[in-house]
Amino acid sequence: MMQLFILEVEILYMRLNNDQTVIIPALKDAEKQGIICVGPYPADGLFGSGNFKKFDAVLAMYHDQGLVPFKTVSMDTGVNYTAGLSVIRTSPDHGTAYDIAGKNTASEESLRQALFMAYDIYQSRKWNAEISANSLKTEHKAERGGRVE
Repeated sequence: MMQLFILEVEILYMRLNNDQTVIIPALKDAEKQGIICVGPYPADGLFGSGNFKKFDAVLAMYHDQGLVPFKTVSMDTGVNYTAGLSVIRTSPDHGTAYDIAGKNTASEESLRQALFMAYDIYQSRKWNAEISANSLKTEHKAERGGRVE
């Protein structure tokens, strides 16, 4: 019993330490880049209250921290998107569903939503590349010798 308590305390300390040393500084850096972000929030409260609907995206630090509650509230329509890859990766929230394969009981809606999202991401990346291709060069004030021209 005592070992379990110590483990829980260590995990709580690591989580609080990560919040202070990793997550909160990352949020501040994102805000400096013009990204509106808030948090961190506990997953059970965010999803259990339905407040996740107020956000465009939820970033979870660990797989189970975000996907378990997400799948609970959106099993048939949810899409898992892996950001930061050079390729677009979306998947139905229900996973492979091997246990019901061939039984004509699975909903195709999550697969459909994953395909739609992949297409939307592709179009967004294509549009972003197009508008960024010949962007105007900017000079910083320091490069001009500090004077405004």
